[in-house]
Amino acid sequence: MVEKELQKTESVTAAEKIRNVKTFIPRVDIYETKESIFLIADMPGVDDKTVEIELEKNILTITGWVEDGGLKDHSLLFSEYEAGDYERSFTLSDEIDREKINATVKQGVLSLELPKAEKVKPKKIAIKAA
Repeated sequence: MVEKELQKTESVTAAEKIRNVKTFIPRVDIYETKESIFLIADMPGVDDKTVEIELEKNILTITGWVEDGGLKDHSLLFSEYEAGDYERSFTLSDEIDREKINATVKQGVLSLELPKAEKVKPKKIAIKAA
């Protein structure tokens, strides 16, 4: 189950912050198959150059940043979107194969595939006739 493989942590290390901007906790959908766990994080404005993923010990940390998206030579009349940083951390169990984690980002949506280790994948047991 997802609760065993992945645990959300809400603590953000304020001591490492060097930018004076708002930090948002991105919303994440988590899906599970027999082979992997998938994290889909909504991080508007982030691309492959402005997102980092670190895995230290059992903590997977997603960090992204968005610069002011204002257009040059234009005046902003109304805005529903705030630029800022994103940060979210998850605690991984030993049931995730750390060497095979895969990440992609497209149009501000970060997708992570966390493959399960071979030892935790479901197996069918063959039955022999006696």
